[in-house]
Amino acid sequence: MPPRARRLDPVTGTLSPTPRSTLGRLRERGATDRAALYDVLDHGLVCHLALVRDGAPVVLPTGYGRIGDTLYVHGSSGARWLREGAVPVCATVTHLDGIVYARSVFHFSMNYRSAVAHGTARLVTEEPERTAALRAIVEHLAPGSWDHARPPTRRELAATAVLALDLDEASVKIRTGPPSDDPEDISPEVWAGVVPLTTTFGTPEPDPHVPADAPTPPHVTARTL
Repeated sequence: MPPRARRLDPVTGTLSPTPRSTLGRLRERGATDRAALYDVLDHGLVCHLALVRDGAPVVLPTGYGRIGDTLYVHGSSGARWLREGAVPVCATVTHLDGIVYARSVFHFSMNYRSAVAHGTARLVTEEPERTAALRAIVEHLAPGSWDHARPPTRRELAATAVLALDLDEASVKIRTGPPSDDPEDISPEVWAGVVPLTTTFGTPEPDPHVPADAPTPPHVTARTL
């Protein structure tokens, strides 16, 4: 059994590292405050959930939501591994902020922000946590949509499984800035630097059934501003 995780420190707001969440290489890139973890999670859109299924490793990209110190994901209730609950998982969220061009191929890199959380995901079965979790997932992906769209029916809720992962055991790693070239490689003859990478939202494209003169709701256009 892995060592018991220590919770996020509620007083200092720092991450309490465990053997699994302690960075091995380039520890200076680690962020230790809870705000850095929340920032990475709250500004991401896709979570990669790793687990072992039928004896083999599996990584599943999925949407997610956060409420306090809990990360929520959802899937089909027909999936056996979701129904079982108590699933050991590793969840990661990564932002790629730039490609780092160096003067030697060894030092090519990326500027990034990443969060990794370990733990045992539990199956959420009680209301109102289930509804709150689903709302958080929808609102994280498309803010303002939960109150705009039709709420889920009992049948749809029965077809949906929700897993909760407490953010007890998490780490954050961040790289920024120019390449880390060796002094002997620095030369004006070789270009080095960073090509920034950003994610942007395009112009909303209405469904064909939306009337041509219907305005786009403010909660949708807000994503493009």
